[in-house]
Amino acid sequence: MLVSEFNYHLPAQLIAQEPLPDRAASRLLQLIRRSGSFHDRSFRDFPDLLREDDLVVFNNTRVFPARLYGRRSGAKAQLVSSQNPGAREFLKGQIEVLLTRQVSQDPNEWECLVRPGRKIGVGERLFFGPEHELQAEVIARGSFGERRIRFRPTIDFFDLVDRLGHVPLPPYIDRPDRPGDRDRYQTVYAQERGSVAAPTAGLHFTPEIMARIRDRGIETTEITLHVGLGTFQPVRVDRVEDHKLHRESYSISTAAAGQINHAMDAGRRVVAVGTTTVRTLEYAASQCAYGRIKAGSGEADIFIHPPYEFRVVGALLTNFHLPQSTLLMLVCSLGGKEPTMEAYKHAVEQKYRFYSYGDCMFVE
Repeated sequence: MLVSEFNYHLPAQLIAQEPLPDRAASRLLQLIRRSGSFHDRSFRDFPDLLREDDLVVFNNTRVFPARLYGRRSGAKAQLVSSQNPGAREFLKGQIEVLLTRQVSQDPNEWECLVRPGRKIGVGERLFFGPEHELQAEVIARGSFGERRIRFRPTIDFFDLVDRLGHVPLPPYIDRPDRPGDRDRYQTVYAQERGSVAAPTAGLHFTPEIMARIRDRGIETTEITLHVGLGTFQPVRVDRVEDHKLHRESYSISTAAAGQINHAMDAGRRVVAVGTTTVRTLEYAASQCAYGRIKAGSGEADIFIHPPYEFRVVGALLTNFHLPQSTLLMLVCSLGGKEPTMEAYKHAVEQKYRFYSYGDCMFVE
């Protein structure tokens, strides 16, 4: 199957640059797999679209300010300030580092993306903060320009990152991050720190919507998958089957595994909130006999594309994704390639808002 089969035309003005003031005011496109039909709705309809015996699974990962601005060793340029977007132009010696995956805690090593990439070599020292509160050394280079860096030991690493870092807004949001993004680019149920991108389907939920789901007696549970480098890497091959995903850390508690297995045994529908939840559940099921979920943690690298037989997930709430992206391929696997691409065409015609701060889609 060719990657080009998952292309579609998206006018730039439909890419949401700002979140709506009201999270739950988003539009929702309902795609019914059995008939291939789709219907324009509001996200506030979502609790009413659920079945009473559904199990809704959320990804409770928490985004941290993983984008750091600093300078290279030997550079005399002024450090990038918190008001500087930093993602378009660089003075001599200035750098941008996006932490994507923590490799180890002691020593504190991370995989990351760097800009300007070609000038930052192995052995280079990097400095962050006006007093060089964070310092790191580049210790390895990856296949597609990513780096591995080792930070100098500090007892308050994440406190410093929280203070010096910026919200890692996706590259298609063409503006610098703002203070309000720290709250808005985060789900209301986020708990476990570790993601460099939000599980965006969850951005629509409010305490009121969560309460309506509970008031209907619908069961919910949470798993964790920390979104990493794969989110930022484009598909660079022509054939879908030749693409490989980066690994992402996940964790499933004993209680959550029990709830999911019980629902599956009873023939109930498992509704995944976001593609990250889908990848976690389907990977975990692929690692266990009889397709059930085993509690524990690990690293998931499952690439879901058509044709794919889902072991766990029966419905999906998701945002609209990039053309030719692995996330769009995942949605096509569940909704069917032709119905999903037709639904995307309809969303463009009806001027839905796309990507992270955009509207959503319910595939059932």
